Amino acid sequence: MTTQPGFSRRHMLAMSAATLAVGGVSRASAQQLTKRIEQFDPALEKIISTSEPIREIADGFGGSLGPAEGPLWWKEGGYLLFSDINASKRMKYTPGQGVMVFQENTHQANGLTRDLQGRLLACEHETRRVTRQEHDGSITVIANSFQGRRLNRPNDVIVKSDGSIYFTDPWSSPLAPEQWDLPYSGVYRVTPDLGTITLLLDDMVFPNGLAFSPDESVIYIDDFRRGHIRAFDLAPNGTLAKQSDRLFADLTGPEPGGPDGMKVDSAGNVYCGGAGGIYILDPTGKKLGRIVHGQPATTNIGFGGDDLKTLFFTSRSHLGSVHIKIAGIPAPPPKKT
Repeated sequence: MTTQPGFSRRHMLAMSAATLAVGGVSRASAQQLTKRIEQFDPALEKIISTSEPIREIADGFGGSLGPAEGPLWWKEGGYLLFSDINASKRMKYTPGQGVMVFQENTHQANGLTRDLQGRLLACEHETRRVTRQEHDGSITVIANSFQGRRLNRPNDVIVKSDGSIYFTDPWSSPLAPEQWDLPYSGVYRVTPDLGTITLLLDDMVFPNGLAFSPDESVIYIDDFRRGHIRAFDLAPNGTLAKQSDRLFADLTGPEPGGPDGMKVDSAGNVYCGGAGGIYILDPTGKKLGRIVHGQPATTNIGFGGDDLKTLFFTSRSHLGSVHIKIAGIPAPPPKKT
């Protein structure tokens, strides 16, 4: 930084602080720009070091039609795929090589995952459907309607080890719903043969990220608008045991951002975007720490690297990463025999 003659460094810092105050940026907001790992509980030490650097990989994504989203590690190729919703592109990040366009015209795809056969599943905003890309490149529609009404705008999707598919479907369009649209935001399950779609939940304002516990006995679903995560036990048929409905964690706060994107590591710890960064919670919902990456919101997260110990995250406009000590659950999960 260059300084003008007659101005000390202390004077320059004081002027900078005054500029922040005049511009309406609070001390808390200014502090939010500082990347750091916050520790709330000693148990965090087993998961991530508070001195771990938070990497900026690339930025310039997103826009009025949607942010960067859906980081998904492709283990066979050693690269990460993620969505640029606004540009309707699928991006590819290869460590050591950088970011490039992987696929064009993705229908403003958002959340991504893989099924048990390794095929890519995507939640498409523009076409309001969940699709599967076959190994030959052709597209199979997983779901685009329920009881004769078009889906809203599928947001995120996960696959269970039996091959069933779960996805969230909030109304996130800037347009007003039409009379033939669904009157609620839903969470759905699709059977492995794609023959049956079941509405699991219709009382969330904005269902967003979702994830299973390592043994798949619990499903976590975040409600972005209400700022919290709910947890449900899964019934033997794969539906929700409604009587087990419980508040898992509240991730609201004075900083920007809400519950968006969610993943679980192999020890059962839950990672989810929230106010001010990415929260790390133990299996009981206790907040162990927070990854403050300095961006205004976390849009999604995903485990990657050969050992699944790199936590990739997207914000509205950028891709970043941080190293963790416990491996994440892969996508797709190992198939149960």
